[in-house]
Amino acid sequence: MPTPPPLSHPALSHPTRYDAGRGRVALVVPGVGYSPARPLLHFAREVLLRHGWTVQELWWQPPGDLGGLPTDDRIAWVENEVARAVDAEDGACGLLLGKSLGSLATGLAAERDLPAAWLTPLLIAERVAASLHAAKAPTLLIGGTADHWWNGPTATATGHQVLEIPSADHSLELPGDSLASIDILHTVTTCLDTFLGTLPTD
Repeated sequence: MPTPPPLSHPALSHPTRYDAGRGRVALVVPGVGYSPARPLLHFAREVLLRHGWTVQELWWQPPGDLGGLPTDDRIAWVENEVARAVDAEDGACGLLLGKSLGSLATGLAAERDLPAAWLTPLLIAERVAASLHAAKAPTLLIGGTADHWWNGPTATATGHQVLEIPSADHSLELPGDSLASIDILHTVTTCLDTFLGTLPTD
């Protein structure tokens, strides 16, 4: 198992890298308050490493007024942050894995033909749905029916692989039922493992 880097200053602006000793890099993109240390992204990182991906975690601190900005401005901010991280890899970035706010980078993934896994994508945003329809690279969408940002028919209509969790909220959990939430985490992690196993290894 790759040795994680030493802990750095907790400021969210500092990315964290886990080197699997391979040339290909997966960029993990967080949500607003859902950092790469939270369960879904923590175990996603472990699955990525198991499949031989070097993992670059993007830690960010969104501006306080981001939620009040027009959708196009929020998308522009996310795409700029993600593009800078992708470009820093000099062509080695071969996969995006994003949570919630990170899914506003679906247009960038489609434009650059990057495979992607989106956890609780913001499907009610028209540009996100349109970008997913345009994406040709393998893409996985995971969401819960109790998440108001999720739309099952929209996800299915994209033609991509979809995992929909009944009654799961925006954290892919069942509030008040920790054991069932752990079961959901297992289901999501297993689905991601299967998806990664279908991607080319070169």
